[in-house]
Amino acid sequence: MMALSNSIGENLAIINEKIKKAYDGVPNNPNKYPALLAVSKIKSKELIIDAYQHGQRHFGENYIQELYDKANDPEVIAKCPEIKWHMIGHVQTNKINKLLGVPNLFCIQTVDSIKLAENLNAAINRHANITDKIRIFAQINTSNEAQKSGIDVTDAEELITFILNKCDRFELVGLMTIGIYDYDVSLGPNPDFLKLIQIRKEVCHLFNKPENEIELSMGMTTDFEHAIALGSTMVRVGTAIFGVRDRHK
Repeated sequence: MMALSNSIGENLAIINEKIKKAYDGVPNNPNKYPALLAVSKIKSKELIIDAYQHGQRHFGENYIQELYDKANDPEVIAKCPEIKWHMIGHVQTNKINKLLGVPNLFCIQTVDSIKLAENLNAAINRHANITDKIRIFAQINTSNEAQKSGIDVTDAEELITFILNKCDRFELVGLMTIGIYDYDVSLGPNPDFLKLIQIRKEVCHLFNKPENEIELSMGMTTDFEHAIALGSTMVRVGTAIFGVRDRHK
């Protein structure tokens, strides 16, 4: 873990260098260059502004109310005009309208059921101020852990088929997984990442899509380099940028 004495700018520089090294380490890498998503949950707007001023543009939040409040904060709006917000936590259907009220909402990474996809698509159609399609990821529970969100691996194809055929207001950007925490990479490639890669392969074959058109959001602070080596195109990093979260602040 990076020393907490580092500034956010220094941490971002270190992480971006590691991303480049991991990506360049794959010969003839066919995947899109990985994007860095700064996970800013339970972090202050001042830290978000600091990261933005050091060049970071993509930020992820786990809770809709917190995302809504930060995105609508006048100082964040004024100082971070090109910020791109990602929803990376579970989406409750009764909070969809609040989520769609987030300015600069760039992507919803956690569409994990047909019911949510149907309700979200319908809400976008009712929302007069949203004219473009909303970028989304289908979230897959590759580790099959009950406490984690995401659709079961065996049902993933059905969800993705529904999204592509029935959700006219979505742009399916890719697939997302959390995976098991603290996997020991000395045991070999992370099986959760391999499952997501296999699902992408099957979906792209089914819908005749090039695999590099479907992104993979996988890898966090402890394993993002390993995820990139396997093919991740977006890594979600919080602690290594902002330090350990203090839930009492």
